[in-house]
Amino acid sequence: MRSIPSCTISRKEDRAINHNSCKNNVIVELKDIEKKYDREVLRVDRLKLNKGLIYGIIGPSGAGKSTLLHIVNLLTAPSKGAYYFQGQPVPGNPQEQINIRRKMSLVFQKTILFKESVWNNVAYGLRARGYKRSEIKERVDHLLTQVGLNELASRRADTLSGGEAQRVAIARAVAFDPELLLLDEPTANLDPINIELIENMIKSLNRDKSITVVIVTHNVFQARRIADQVIFIDKGEIVEMGPTEKIFNNPDHEKTCLYVEGKVIS
Repeated sequence: MRSIPSCTISRKEDRAINHNSCKNNVIVELKDIEKKYDREVLRVDRLKLNKGLIYGIIGPSGAGKSTLLHIVNLLTAPSKGAYYFQGQPVPGNPQEQINIRRKMSLVFQKTILFKESVWNNVAYGLRARGYKRSEIKERVDHLLTQVGLNELASRRADTLSGGEAQRVAIARAVAFDPELLLLDEPTANLDPINIELIENMIKSLNRDKSITVVIVTHNVFQARRIADQVIFIDKGEIVEMGPTEKIFNNPDHEKTCLYVEGKVIS
């Protein structure tokens, strides 16, 4: 593998290292996870996600990135293995799993919004959780201002542009302050302005509310811009995981080196 010069540790890398050194800071832990359909699509020996960090999952198409995200969200059950959330094993009982999922939010690449106003879309999760009307108003108004959509609050959500709709989806996902925000290609096919707006929103939510974020992206530059830690997956396995600047400037694995340089890996 061609030697890549190491860099000075950035504030982002330093933050990741500090979090990794803290005990009892793990929000998600996977052990010996496998997922099989007609073939094995994912195998994770061990993965720990620490609270308060932004994780970027990168890798080729079909590598297993979205499958991993769906297992973390309890949308997909692994074929085998153990899952721990906040230090406790995730039960097999579907109702108890729902209680855990209520602490998370997942935003898909293709936004699905209700055919109601932007305001009502963001308020939906709060109403479902029984928040008081005054608190709902305060939270929704604040979020719409934060994502730059307060002037569109009364517009039907199905008339929005793709970037506007994705901002509404993220605002709705974080309205109830989830502990874990999962994003599956949230800026795919969006223009640079909306990409920047959404990335800034993700960083702000992480910074201000300490929400742990896991983002699947094909855009390695996006992972480098916003992630504290990067997870590189290929052929269903985690090839390498570490602080973002290390992954991009001094990776341990040749496959990682090739991928972040935009080269073909075999």
